[in-house]
Amino acid sequence: MAAESSHPGRWWHPLEDGRIQCDLCPRDCRLHEGQRGACFVRKMENGAMVLTTYGRSSGFCVDPIEKKPLNQFYPGSSVLSFGTAGCNLACKFCQNWDISKSRDMDTLMDAATPQAIAAEAVRLGCRSVAFTYNDPVIFAEYAMDVADACRAEGIKTVAVTAGYIHAEPRREFYAKMDAANVDLKGFTDEFYFKLCGAHLQPVLDTLVYLVKETQVWTEITTLLIPGKNDSDAELEAECRWIANNLGPDVPLHFSAFHPDYKMTDISATPAATLTRAREIARLAGLRYVYTGNVHDSEGGSTYCPACDETVIGRDWYDIRGYHLTADGACQFCGTQLAGRYEPFRNPFGRRRIPVRIGA
Repeated sequence: MAAESSHPGRWWHPLEDGRIQCDLCPRDCRLHEGQRGACFVRKMENGAMVLTTYGRSSGFCVDPIEKKPLNQFYPGSSVLSFGTAGCNLACKFCQNWDISKSRDMDTLMDAATPQAIAAEAVRLGCRSVAFTYNDPVIFAEYAMDVADACRAEGIKTVAVTAGYIHAEPRREFYAKMDAANVDLKGFTDEFYFKLCGAHLQPVLDTLVYLVKETQVWTEITTLLIPGKNDSDAELEAECRWIANNLGPDVPLHFSAFHPDYKMTDISATPAATLTRAREIARLAGLRYVYTGNVHDSEGGSTYCPACDETVIGRDWYDIRGYHLTADGACQFCGTQLAGRYEPFRNPFGRRRIPVRIGA
Protein backbone atom coordinates (compact mmCIF):
# COMPACT_ATOMS: atom_id res chain seq x y z
CA MET A 1 0.00 0.00 0.00
CA ALA A 2 1.28 3.47 -0.89
CA ALA A 3 2.15 5.81 1.97
CA GLU A 4 0.38 9.14 2.36
CA SER A 5 2.18 11.88 0.47
CA SER A 6 3.07 15.42 1.50
CA HIS A 7 3.30 16.83 -2.01
CA PRO A 8 3.39 20.65 -2.06
CA GLY A 9 -0.08 21.96 -2.81
CA ARG A 10 -0.94 25.02 -4.87
CA TRP A 11 -3.73 27.63 -4.78
CA TRP A 12 -3.72 28.73 -1.14
CA HIS A 13 -2.74 31.75 0.93
CA PRO A 14 -1.89 32.39 4.59
CA LEU A 15 -4.34 34.12 6.91
CA GLU A 16 -3.45 36.60 9.62
CA ASP A 17 -4.58 34.24 12.39
CA GLY A 18 -2.06 31.57 11.40
CA ARG A 19 -4.43 29.45 9.35
CA ILE A 20 -4.24 29.00 5.58
CA GLN A 21 -7.10 29.28 3.08
CA CYS A 22 -7.44 26.87 0.18
CA ASP A 23 -8.17 28.76 -3.06
CA LEU A 24 -8.79 25.69 -5.24
CA CYS A 25 -12.58 25.42 -5.03
CA PRO A 26 -15.49 27.58 -3.85
CA ARG A 27 -15.52 25.90 -0.45
CA ASP A 28 -12.60 28.20 0.55
CA CYS A 29 -11.60 25.88 3.42
CA ARG A 30 -9.64 27.61 6.21
CA LEU A 31 -7.30 25.20 7.93
CA HIS A 32 -5.37 25.04 11.18
CA GLU A 33 -2.08 23.13 11.39
CA GLY A 34 -2.79 19.43 10.82
CA GLN A 35 -6.37 20.06 9.68
CA ARG A 36 -7.75 18.72 6.39
CA GLY A 37 -10.15 20.41 4.00
CA ALA A 38 -13.65 19.17 3.26
CA CYS A 39 -12.17 17.08 0.44
CA PHE A 40 -10.04 15.30 3.09
CA VAL A 41 -6.94 15.13 0.87
CA ARG A 42 -5.67 18.71 1.15
CA LYS A 43 -4.06 19.49 4.48
CA MET A 44 -2.14 22.19 6.35
CA GLU A 45 1.28 20.77 7.24
CA ASN A 46 4.19 22.84 8.60
CA GLY A 47 2.34 26.03 7.73
CA ALA A 48 1.70 25.16 4.09
CA MET A 49 -0.78 23.26 1.90
CA VAL A 50 0.04 19.67 0.99
CA LEU A 51 -1.74 17.12 -1.21
CA THR A 52 -1.82 13.77 0.62
CA THR A 53 -2.83 11.64 -2.38
CA TYR A 54 -0.18 12.62 -4.95
CA GLY A 55 1.02 9.49 -6.75
CA ARG A 56 -1.60 7.27 -5.12
CA SER A 57 -4.63 5.64 -6.71
CA SER A 58 -7.72 3.70 -5.74
CA GLY A 59 -7.02 1.46 -8.73
CA PHE A 60 -6.55 1.48 -12.50
CA CYS A 61 -8.88 0.04 -15.10
CA VAL A 62 -9.12 0.03 -18.89
CA ASP A 63 -12.64 1.07 -19.95
CA PRO A 64 -14.47 2.00 -23.15
CA ILE A 65 -14.44 5.79 -23.53
CA GLU A 66 -18.25 5.70 -23.72
CA LYS A 67 -18.32 4.68 -20.05
CA LYS A 68 -17.00 8.09 -18.87
CA PRO A 69 -19.46 8.93 -20.54
CA LEU A 70 -17.95 10.49 -23.67
CA ASN A 71 -19.78 9.47 -26.83
CA GLN A 72 -18.15 11.90 -29.26
CA PHE A 73 -14.50 11.78 -28.18
CA TYR A 74 -12.69 9.13 -30.24
CA PRO A 75 -15.68 6.73 -30.15
CA GLY A 76 -14.85 3.08 -29.62
CA SER A 77 -11.43 3.82 -28.13
CA SER A 78 -10.13 2.58 -24.78
CA VAL A 79 -9.25 4.78 -21.81
CA LEU A 80 -7.06 4.06 -18.81
CA SER A 81 -9.16 5.21 -15.83
CA PHE A 82 -8.12 5.97 -12.29
CA GLY A 83 -9.00 8.05 -9.26
CA THR A 84 -7.69 8.74 -5.78
CA ALA A 85 -9.82 9.30 -2.65
CA GLY A 86 -11.94 12.13 -1.33
CA CYS A 87 -14.22 14.73 -2.94
CA ASN A 88 -15.03 18.41 -2.54
CA LEU A 89 -18.78 17.85 -2.84
CA ALA A 90 -20.97 16.00 -0.36
CA CYS A 91 -23.61 14.40 -2.60
CA LYS A 92 -26.04 12.30 -0.59
CA PHE A 93 -26.65 10.20 -3.69
CA CYS A 94 -22.98 9.55 -4.57
CA GLN A 95 -22.64 6.47 -6.76
CA ASN A 96 -18.91 6.09 -5.95
CA TRP A 97 -19.15 6.93 -2.25
CA ASP A 98 -16.79 4.14 -1.18
CA ILE A 99 -14.01 6.06 -2.97
CA SER A 100 -15.13 9.69 -2.91
CA LYS A 101 -16.15 9.65 0.75
CA SER A 102 -13.26 7.50 1.91
CA ARG A 103 -11.59 8.58 5.14
CA ASP A 104 -9.59 5.35 5.10
CA MET A 105 -6.39 5.79 3.13
CA ASP A 106 -6.27 2.00 2.71
CA THR A 107 -8.61 2.72 -0.22
CA LEU A 108 -5.49 3.87 -2.06
CA MET A 109 -4.00 0.65 -3.36
CA ASP A 110 -1.61 1.59 -6.15
CA ALA A 111 1.32 3.97 -6.37
CA ALA A 112 2.26 5.36 -9.76
CA THR A 113 4.32 8.24 -11.10
CA PRO A 114 2.90 10.35 -13.92
CA GLN A 115 5.48 8.86 -16.28
CA ALA A 116 4.51 5.30 -15.29
CA ILE A 117 0.84 6.01 -15.99
CA ALA A 118 1.60 7.48 -19.41
CA ALA A 119 3.86 4.55 -20.28
CA GLU A 120 1.20 2.05 -19.20
CA ALA A 121 -1.43 3.81 -21.34
CA VAL A 122 0.90 3.46 -24.33
CA ARG A 123 1.59 -0.21 -23.53
CA LEU A 124 -2.11 -0.99 -23.21
CA GLY A 125 -3.00 0.81 -26.45
CA CYS A 126 -5.26 3.34 -24.72
CA ARG A 127 -6.12 6.51 -26.63
CA SER A 128 -6.57 8.48 -23.42
CA VAL A 129 -6.23 8.55 -19.64
CA ALA A 130 -9.24 9.55 -17.50
CA PHE A 131 -9.24 11.08 -14.05
CA THR A 132 -12.46 9.65 -12.67
CA TYR A 133 -14.17 7.71 -9.81
CA ASN A 134 -13.61 10.76 -7.61
CA ASP A 135 -13.14 14.39 -8.66
CA PRO A 136 -9.75 15.27 -10.18
CA VAL A 137 -10.15 18.88 -9.05
CA ILE A 138 -9.03 17.85 -5.56
CA PHE A 139 -5.88 16.12 -6.86
CA ALA A 140 -5.25 18.72 -9.55
CA GLU A 141 -1.45 18.85 -9.08
CA TYR A 142 -1.19 15.10 -9.69
CA ALA A 143 -3.68 15.09 -12.58
CA MET A 144 -1.87 17.97 -14.30
CA ASP A 145 1.51 16.22 -14.01
CA VAL A 146 -0.02 13.03 -15.40
CA ALA A 147 -1.53 15.06 -18.25
CA ASP A 148 1.89 16.52 -19.09
CA ALA A 149 3.43 13.04 -19.15
CA CYS A 150 0.59 11.75 -21.33
CA ARG A 151 0.84 14.66 -23.77
CA ALA A 152 4.54 13.84 -24.25
CA GLU A 153 3.49 10.33 -25.33
CA GLY A 154 0.61 11.44 -27.58
CA ILE A 155 -2.02 10.26 -25.08
CA LYS A 156 -5.12 12.42 -24.50
CA THR A 157 -6.46 13.19 -21.02
CA VAL A 158 -10.03 13.32 -19.73
CA ALA A 159 -11.42 14.97 -16.58
CA VAL A 160 -14.64 13.49 -15.20
CA THR A 161 -15.66 16.18 -12.75
CA ALA A 162 -18.36 18.12 -10.95
CA GLY A 163 -16.77 21.33 -12.23
CA TYR A 164 -16.57 22.88 -8.73
CA ILE A 165 -13.39 24.93 -9.02
CA HIS A 166 -12.24 28.55 -8.81
CA ALA A 167 -11.33 30.54 -11.92
CA GLU A 168 -7.52 30.64 -11.61
CA PRO A 169 -6.94 26.92 -10.97
CA ARG A 170 -9.66 26.15 -13.53
CA ARG A 171 -7.65 27.95 -16.21
CA GLU A 172 -4.44 26.09 -15.35
CA PHE A 173 -6.10 22.70 -14.88
CA TYR A 174 -8.04 22.65 -18.14
CA ALA A 175 -5.08 23.92 -20.14
CA LYS A 176 -3.76 20.38 -19.64
CA MET A 177 -6.98 18.50 -20.49
CA ASP A 178 -8.32 17.34 -23.85
CA ALA A 179 -11.85 16.40 -22.79
CA ALA A 180 -14.19 16.74 -19.85
CA ASN A 181 -17.46 15.25 -18.75
CA VAL A 182 -19.02 17.65 -16.25
CA ASP A 183 -21.71 16.48 -13.84
CA LEU A 184 -24.50 19.04 -13.87
CA LYS A 185 -26.21 17.48 -10.88
CA GLY A 186 -29.41 19.48 -10.95
CA PHE A 187 -30.60 22.86 -12.07
CA THR A 188 -31.58 24.63 -8.86
CA ASP A 189 -29.32 26.03 -6.18
CA GLU A 190 -31.60 24.43 -3.60
CA PHE A 191 -30.78 20.98 -5.02
CA TYR A 192 -27.05 21.69 -4.95
CA PHE A 193 -27.16 23.12 -1.42
CA LYS A 194 -29.38 20.47 0.18
CA LEU A 195 -28.14 17.36 -1.61
CA CYS A 196 -24.55 18.23 -2.63
CA GLY A 197 -23.40 20.74 -0.04
CA ALA A 198 -22.46 23.12 -2.85
CA HIS A 199 -23.87 25.78 -5.19
CA LEU A 200 -24.99 25.73 -8.82
CA GLN A 201 -23.41 28.90 -10.24
CA PRO A 202 -19.72 27.84 -10.07
CA VAL A 203 -20.59 24.73 -12.12
CA LEU A 204 -22.38 26.82 -14.74
CA ASP A 205 -19.35 29.14 -14.82
CA THR A 206 -17.07 26.15 -15.46
CA LEU A 207 -19.27 24.91 -18.31
CA VAL A 208 -19.35 28.31 -20.02
CA TYR A 209 -15.58 28.64 -19.61
CA LEU A 210 -14.91 25.18 -21.08
CA VAL A 211 -17.19 25.55 -24.09
CA LYS A 212 -16.57 29.21 -24.91
CA GLU A 213 -12.93 29.75 -23.94
CA THR A 214 -11.08 26.44 -24.37
CA GLN A 215 -10.56 23.66 -26.89
CA VAL A 216 -11.53 21.02 -24.31
CA TRP A 217 -14.16 18.68 -25.76
CA THR A 218 -17.03 18.86 -23.26
CA GLU A 219 -20.00 16.62 -22.55
CA ILE A 220 -22.49 16.94 -19.68
CA THR A 221 -24.10 14.31 -17.45
CA THR A 222 -27.20 14.78 -15.28
CA LEU A 223 -28.14 11.94 -12.96
CA LEU A 224 -31.93 11.99 -12.69
CA ILE A 225 -33.25 11.27 -9.18
CA PRO A 226 -36.98 10.62 -8.88
CA GLY A 227 -38.74 13.53 -7.21
CA LYS A 228 -35.54 15.55 -6.74
CA ASN A 229 -34.37 16.95 -10.08
CA ASP A 230 -36.51 15.24 -12.73
CA SER A 231 -39.51 17.55 -13.11
CA ASP A 232 -40.39 18.73 -16.60
CA ALA A 233 -39.91 22.35 -15.52
CA GLU A 234 -36.39 21.77 -14.19
CA LEU A 235 -35.37 19.69 -17.20
CA GLU A 236 -36.73 22.31 -19.60
CA ALA A 237 -34.85 25.06 -17.74
CA GLU A 238 -31.59 23.08 -17.85
CA CYS A 239 -31.90 22.30 -21.55
CA ARG A 240 -32.82 25.88 -22.46
CA TRP A 241 -29.81 27.12 -20.51
CA ILE A 242 -27.49 24.70 -22.31
CA ALA A 243 -28.90 25.66 -25.71
CA ASN A 244 -28.66 29.40 -25.01
CA ASN A 245 -25.31 29.50 -23.19
CA LEU A 246 -23.33 26.58 -24.59
CA GLY A 247 -25.01 25.92 -27.93
CA PRO A 248 -26.79 22.90 -29.39
CA ASP A 249 -23.69 20.78 -30.04
CA VAL A 250 -22.69 19.95 -26.45
CA PRO A 251 -23.76 16.34 -25.79
CA LEU A 252 -26.01 15.81 -22.78
CA HIS A 253 -26.33 12.46 -20.99
CA PHE A 254 -29.26 11.69 -18.70
CA SER A 255 -28.34 8.77 -16.48
CA ALA A 256 -30.39 6.62 -14.15
CA PHE A 257 -30.00 6.86 -10.38
CA HIS A 258 -29.83 3.74 -8.26
CA PRO A 259 -30.36 3.81 -4.47
CA ASP A 260 -27.00 4.29 -2.75
CA TYR A 261 -25.09 5.97 0.07
CA LYS A 262 -27.50 8.24 2.00
CA MET A 263 -30.42 7.95 -0.41
CA THR A 264 -31.39 4.29 -0.27
CA ASP A 265 -35.01 5.24 0.37
CA ILE A 266 -35.54 6.51 -3.19
CA SER A 267 -36.30 4.06 -5.98
CA ALA A 268 -34.23 3.72 -9.13
CA THR A 269 -35.01 6.02 -12.04
CA PRO A 270 -37.62 4.54 -14.41
CA ALA A 271 -36.45 4.19 -18.00
CA ALA A 272 -39.48 6.25 -19.06
CA THR A 273 -38.08 9.24 -17.13
CA LEU A 274 -34.88 9.14 -19.18
CA THR A 275 -36.83 8.85 -22.43
CA ARG A 276 -38.97 11.85 -21.45
CA ALA A 277 -35.90 13.89 -20.49
CA ARG A 278 -34.25 13.07 -23.79
CA GLU A 279 -37.33 14.23 -25.68
CA ILE A 280 -37.43 17.50 -23.69
CA ALA A 281 -33.77 18.13 -24.55
CA ARG A 282 -34.27 17.43 -28.23
CA LEU A 283 -37.30 19.74 -28.33
CA ALA A 284 -35.08 22.43 -26.77
CA GLY A 285 -32.81 22.11 -29.79
CA LEU A 286 -29.99 19.98 -28.36
CA ARG A 287 -28.56 17.80 -31.13
CA TYR A 288 -26.85 15.06 -29.15
CA VAL A 289 -28.80 13.66 -26.20
CA TYR A 290 -28.13 10.30 -24.58
CA THR A 291 -29.47 8.04 -21.84
CA GLY A 292 -27.22 6.07 -19.51
CA ASN A 293 -27.22 3.37 -16.82
CA VAL A 294 -30.10 1.66 -18.64
CA HIS A 295 -30.29 -0.62 -21.66
CA ASP A 296 -31.53 1.75 -24.36
CA SER A 297 -29.96 1.34 -27.79
CA GLU A 298 -31.85 4.34 -29.17
CA GLY A 299 -30.78 6.59 -26.31
CA GLY A 300 -27.20 5.36 -26.49
CA SER A 301 -26.71 5.90 -30.21
CA THR A 302 -25.51 8.99 -32.08
CA TYR A 303 -27.61 10.48 -34.87
CA CYS A 304 -26.73 12.88 -37.65
CA PRO A 305 -28.28 16.26 -36.76
CA ALA A 306 -29.05 16.91 -40.44
CA CYS A 307 -30.46 13.66 -41.88
CA ASP A 308 -31.19 11.87 -38.56
CA GLU A 309 -29.52 8.65 -39.71
CA THR A 310 -27.85 6.52 -37.04
CA VAL A 311 -24.14 7.27 -37.45
CA ILE A 312 -22.93 5.43 -34.33
CA GLY A 313 -25.19 2.58 -33.26
CA ARG A 314 -24.56 1.40 -29.70
CA ASP A 315 -25.77 -1.47 -27.53
CA TRP A 316 -24.55 -0.58 -24.04
CA TYR A 317 -20.87 0.16 -24.76
CA ASP A 318 -20.68 -2.02 -27.88
CA ILE A 319 -20.56 -0.14 -31.18
CA ARG A 320 -22.76 -2.10 -33.61
CA GLY A 321 -22.61 0.34 -36.51
CA TYR A 322 -20.26 3.19 -37.42
CA HIS A 323 -21.04 5.52 -40.34
CA LEU A 324 -18.68 8.48 -39.98
CA THR A 325 -15.69 9.43 -42.09
CA ALA A 326 -12.22 9.61 -40.52
CA ASP A 327 -12.81 13.23 -39.53
CA GLY A 328 -16.35 12.72 -38.22
CA ALA A 329 -18.63 13.55 -41.16
CA CYS A 330 -21.89 11.67 -41.76
CA GLN A 331 -21.41 9.06 -44.49
CA PHE A 332 -25.05 9.49 -45.52
CA CYS A 333 -25.23 13.25 -46.08
CA GLY A 334 -21.76 14.65 -45.40
CA THR A 335 -22.69 16.77 -42.37
CA GLN A 336 -19.82 17.28 -39.93
CA LEU A 337 -20.62 16.06 -36.43
CA ALA A 338 -19.34 17.86 -33.35
CA GLY A 339 -16.65 15.98 -31.47
CA ARG A 340 -13.15 14.53 -31.83
CA TYR A 341 -12.65 11.78 -34.37
CA GLU A 342 -10.01 9.73 -36.17
CA PRO A 343 -10.10 6.70 -38.48
CA PHE A 344 -12.34 4.07 -36.87
CA ARG A 345 -10.54 0.86 -36.02
CA ASN A 346 -11.48 -2.18 -33.97
CA PRO A 347 -13.70 -0.83 -31.16
CA PHE A 348 -12.71 -1.73 -27.61
CA GLY A 349 -16.22 -2.94 -26.75
CA ARG A 350 -17.75 -3.24 -23.30
CA ARG A 351 -14.77 -4.87 -21.56
CA ARG A 352 -13.48 -3.66 -18.20
CA ILE A 353 -9.89 -4.66 -17.50
CA PRO A 354 -8.37 -3.93 -14.06
CA VAL A 355 -4.62 -3.31 -14.18
CA ARG A 356 -1.86 -2.74 -11.61
CA ILE A 357 0.86 -0.16 -12.10
CA GLY A 358 4.08 -0.19 -10.12
CA ALA A 359 5.71 2.97 -8.84
